[in-house]
Amino acid sequence: MTEFDFSRQRRLLSAGDYRRVFDKADYKVSDQHLLILARQVKTNPTAPPVSRLGLVIAKKHVKHAVDRNRIKRIARETFRTQEPAFEPAVDIVILARKGLGDLDNAALHKVIGKQWRRLQKKLRQSS
Repeated sequence: MTEFDFSRQRRLLSAGDYRRVFDKADYKVSDQHLLILARQVKTNPTAPPVSRLGLVIAKKHVKHAVDRNRIKRIARETFRTQEPAFEPAVDIVILARKGLGDLDNAALHKVIGKQWRRLQKKLRQSS
């Protein structure tokens, strides 16, 4: 199952990585419960481009740590299964909105999955 790992290569790690997505997001997909921002990755001739994920699950919007961790786990899981479909490669930031922590796992999968499909549709339209 190594193809579905979540290595450092697939994560936004530094504040600068997040800032680039926040400042110049090429794509925005929103819902009542979450906002997804994405920015195309510049191509590197030596390495194939890889989509990366960053999560912003604020305590202000999701009070309990258990719920924040559950949201992060499900977001990463859905990203790993969807990631090969992100063409061209993008840096993605998911921001939680109020009420996301109140959803059960099935509803959370459904909401995040729907937003991934909307983002993929926008990516296909722009290519």
